[in-house]
Amino acid sequence: MTRSLTAAFVLFFATIVSAQQRPLTTEDPETIGAGRVLFETGFDYAVGGEYPVSGLEGDLFRFPLIGFSIGISSIAEVQIDGGFYNRLSIDERNVAPLSDMVTATGDSTSSVEDIVIGTKIRLVPEGNARPAVGFRFATKLPNASNESGLGLDTTDFFASILVGKTVRSIRVVGNGGFAILGDPTRGDRQNDVLTYGLSLARAVSDAAELVGEVNGRQDVRNGNPPPGTESRSILRLGARYTLGGWRGDAGIFFGLAPRDPHIGFGAGFTYVFNAFSVP
Repeated sequence: MTRSLTAAFVLFFATIVSAQQRPLTTEDPETIGAGRVLFETGFDYAVGGEYPVSGLEGDLFRFPLIGFSIGISSIAEVQIDGGFYNRLSIDERNVAPLSDMVTATGDSTSSVEDIVIGTKIRLVPEGNARPAVGFRFATKLPNASNESGLGLDTTDFFASILVGKTVRSIRVVGNGGFAILGDPTRGDRQNDVLTYGLSLARAVSDAAELVGEVNGRQDVRNGNPPPGTESRSILRLGARYTLGGWRGDAGIFFGLAPRDPHIGFGAGFTYVFNAFSVP
C-alpha cells in the first residue's frame, strides 16, 4: 500500500510541477497543465568558476534566480527563466580574448542573469509501458554584460528531445539535443554542441524526494572551441519537500568539466497555482 501511494505521488507531482524541477535542470516532458502557472525562485553559490572569455576566476553568488512556466494548453507551456543579481568574488584575473573589455577594477563584479525564453510541448503521454516524450526549444538572450566579465553578449539557441518514465517510486528523465552557441569574440562564427541530461527522483514519503542528475553540453568540433562554448557538465544531488502547492528544495553540485565550478550549493522554493482558463 505504501509503495502504491508513493508511486502515485511521484506521478501526480511530476505532472503538475514539471517545468525546471528545482534544483534540477533536466527537463521533464510533462507540462504544467492548461491555465496553471509555476513560479520558482532561489539562490546558488558556486566555488572556483572560470570565465575563459573575460579571464576572471572566482566564486559566484546568484540571487534571486527566478522562473515562470505558463501552461498555454494541456500539452504546451511557455518558460521564462533569469535572475536579477550575479556577483563574482574575483580570485584571479588572466589574459583572455575580451579581458580588456572588463570594467570592474576591484575584487568583485556583478551583472544580471541572461534570460532564457523557451517552449515545451508534450508529444506523447506516458503509458503503462511507454515513456512520455516531449520537445523543448529555447533562446538565451544576452542580458549579462561582457563589460562585467560575466556575460558573453551572444544569443544562443537550444533544442532537445525529452523522455520521462515513472517506475514504482522513481521518476527517470532523459534529455538529448543540441545548442547553437555564438562565438563571443567574432560575429561570424558559432559552435554547435550536443546537450544532454539524465535525472532521477526517488520518493521517500508522500512529501519528500531525493533527486540527482548529470546535465551538460559536449563540444564535438575538431580543434579548440571558441572561448565560452567549451564542454560543461554538472552533477547535482538534492532533496525536495512538498506541502500543498508549495515545494522547497536544496542541493549541492559538483563540476565535472575543467572550467566548471569545483563545488556549489543552492536552495529555493516552487509554487504552482491555477491562473486562468484556457478556451
